[in-house]
Amino acid sequence: MRAYASNSQHFSFFSFDLDPWNMGADELISIDPLELKFPFELKKQISSSFQLLNMTDNHVAFKVKTTNPKKYFVRPNNGIVLPRSTSNVMVTMQAQREAPPDMQCKDKFLVQSVVARPGATPKDITPEMFNKEAGNHVRECKLRVVYVSPPKPPSPVPEEPEEGSSPRAAEFENRYSNSSEFATVFRERVEVHDSATQARALFSKLTEEKNHAAQQIERLRRELELLRHGRTKSSIKVPFLYVVLIALLGILVGYYMTNS
Repeated sequence: MRAYASNSQHFSFFSFDLDPWNMGADELISIDPLELKFPFELKKQISSSFQLLNMTDNHVAFKVKTTNPKKYFVRPNNGIVLPRSTSNVMVTMQAQREAPPDMQCKDKFLVQSVVARPGATPKDITPEMFNKEAGNHVRECKLRVVYVSPPKPPSPVPEEPEEGSSPRAAEFENRYSNSSEFATVFRERVEVHDSATQARALFSKLTEEKNHAAQQIERLRRELELLRHGRTKSSIKVPFLYVVLIALLGILVGYYMTNS
């Protein structure tokens, strides 16, 4: 006899160990897989999932329990599987500080299922639905936990280039073999090229504006010189005219005095 605890409510129930892997013809749901495989890594949360398949024309309520509720987080830990449909359950193992001996795990999960009323929703699920003593026909299936080795990182050793390909092309291919990484690098190079093109165009425009401004300054300087030169001539002519007028005035005065 083994005790299981609900992942959401910390209470236990007892169930005789029937055949946990074989499912009879009257089972309500099929579970795949029957082993929860976790790629074990220290100090890291790891998730595994399984799928429930409702093989009947009824609404089926289910509940997931485990022998170690503080170690695992199950979502959803209960629910309704619609007729002839599936439901996925995600199990997350909390980060572990030390590895178990020989990487063996004794934790187990128990999935209970029972026929629910038509149109039932998860809000309609109650603990009494899974109470065998109340006469409910509760089906049960056990899942065991298996630790597997985490996936190995890709080898840093570059592959040999194909015959006829350049070493530079082979290096580029090995460096950016991942399509998303290649797309990112390619996009960055395009952006750099566009930025360089825009910089060159801006430099050319600034050079043209500089030359135009220099031409305008030279034109204004010449006009200023012409204005200064004209003012000098005017200042010379004014005294000369003044002298002529004084002379004419003196002649007229002398002529007038002589005649008088």
